[in-house]
Amino acid sequence: MYSKPKLPDSIQLAHGSGGLMTRELLDEIVFTTFQNPYLEQKHDGAIVPLEGPVVISTDSFVVSPIFFRGGNIGELAVHGTVNDVAMCGGIPKFLSLSFIIEEGLPTSDFLKIVHSIKVAADASGVQIVTGDTKVVESGKGDKIFINTTGIGSPHPKGRIAMEHVTVGDQVLVSGPIAAHGMAILSEREGLEFESEIQSDTTNLNHLVDDLLQNFGPAIHLLRDPTRGGVSGVCSEIAQDSDLGVVLRETDFPIDPQVSAACEILGLDPLYVANEGILCAIVDGKDASEILSFMKGHAKGSKAACIGAIVEEHPGKVVMESSIGGKRIVTPLIGEQLPRIC
Repeated sequence: MYSKPKLPDSIQLAHGSGGLMTRELLDEIVFTTFQNPYLEQKHDGAIVPLEGPVVISTDSFVVSPIFFRGGNIGELAVHGTVNDVAMCGGIPKFLSLSFIIEEGLPTSDFLKIVHSIKVAADASGVQIVTGDTKVVESGKGDKIFINTTGIGSPHPKGRIAMEHVTVGDQVLVSGPIAAHGMAILSEREGLEFESEIQSDTTNLNHLVDDLLQNFGPAIHLLRDPTRGGVSGVCSEIAQDSDLGVVLRETDFPIDPQVSAACEILGLDPLYVANEGILCAIVDGKDASEILSFMKGHAKGSKAACIGAIVEEHPGKVVMESSIGGKRIVTPLIGEQLPRIC
């Protein structure tokens, strides 16, 4: 009589073979963790209930290290894709989940990552419905890479599009900037500061849902300033709308320890990646009310208005500095910090 063997201490090449060991890995860890009727069909895909237009986003995660202060690659993968769907004005509902695992990854690490994915998915209100697992030889990967695809439906009150951005709109951020990038850098380089810097990784879909439900068309555009930071997002908005963006340095929310770390390392926090805040371009006449609402929300308590859309200097971002001067903010050239997400 067949009895399921105990899983080995580390992932083996045979776990990606498609045979018995693959089935054991999936049954003992993946299917057990993400139980739902769609996944339990155990097809190569999933049939899920959707009506009308669909919002879809896909992303791959190669962050190094895979465990960092404030999170790990698993929850980052869920948050990143859930947030991408939300930034389109979508309501995320389903995720695909694919692993590329390097031979030798401790099974205990894989279990921690899978558990974090489950917690993040539950908190985001999404279900894992299909996926894939591959294993590559030792030395041919870097522990684990994850790909996720998010599927959802458009929010009935959302009209998120660049064409709605206009002069007089205000630029809001939902929280302090640069925390994720500095957490990864300090972990990677073994840097120690007076206080521990943690990644801001979190899901933003509930905040977006509440914003659209309460303010609808006044929310003109949403972006999550991940790679390239706030600078990258604002530069894209200026170029794609052919309008100007004015930012106010004194109004940027940033935690003191993050600001100090950036100064020590010679990094501009405008360019540092974030994984738990959003930039919202909102109607100027509703901006104060929207900002107040965000500050009262669990995912926006430190929100701030940092700038405005203007007619002057179309296609460019100008920063009003804390000492009274002005400077052009250019998009990031090259890679400031690889393997950030």
